[in-house]
Amino acid sequence: MATAAANSGEPGVSIERVFGRAFGTIRANPLATLGISFLFSAVPTVAINVAVQGRQADLLMRVGVWGLVAFGIVMVVIGIVISAITQGALVRATVAHSRGRESSFAESVSAGLGVVIPLFLTSLLSALGIGLAMILLIVPGIMLYCAWVVATPAVVEERLWPFDALGRSSELTRGARWKVFAILLILMICYWVLSGVVGALSVQTSGGLRGFAAMNATGQLPIAFLVVTGIVQTVVACVWGVCVSSLYIELRDWKDGPQADALAEVFA
Repeated sequence: MATAAANSGEPGVSIERVFGRAFGTIRANPLATLGISFLFSAVPTVAINVAVQGRQADLLMRVGVWGLVAFGIVMVVIGIVISAITQGALVRATVAHSRGRESSFAESVSAGLGVVIPLFLTSLLSALGIGLAMILLIVPGIMLYCAWVVATPAVVEERLWPFDALGRSSELTRGARWKVFAILLILMICYWVLSGVVGALSVQTSGGLRGFAAMNATGQLPIAFLVVTGIVQTVVACVWGVCVSSLYIELRDWKDGPQADALAEVFA
């Protein structure tokens, strides 16, 4: 499909613009972006970790294997809901920043909660499809993830339901998936490095591997570890969410033309 950007001679998808817009959103609106990530991602994640850490054996004795499996499924569903609401709220903050205004904390959260059902269903369907593709072969799973990565922003901004959102994401990413892959790879490498540093510090401050393993087994995690985990989860959720949202804006502008141009065409 010919794009408005291409027809006007403008450059295509820019990795630099994606990251610039994303971090510009965080700098301009830290209360909304970091606050959303803390409240809807870090707090529930840390709370769940505290609740289940070191209690797997006790749970197995109490509810049995199938009960533990059911508990695991519930935890996965909760994780998807948390991720969907966080991503949905961050989409609104990023889109608002790209249009020259700042979305308040309440407005951003309302945008995510307002479409929580299609967000959840889209995230669930995407996770199942990508997970199945990963089990069959890793490469198709990665390709599918790159194709569907902006489905969530499409739900929020275009009010689409799961299949339409996945189709819209596939359409937007077509022709730019190597750049999409590069952006996701950069984010993953940064996450791995950050996780490695935090893990090494956690082990070192817990008396080595044995001390850390003992604390994990008993569920007695130090307060400092929980605080650092919350900070890391906040940063990771925020950066990932605004980068995916920024990628959606970049792809949409590339395919459909900037929103200002689109409005001009409507009223021409």
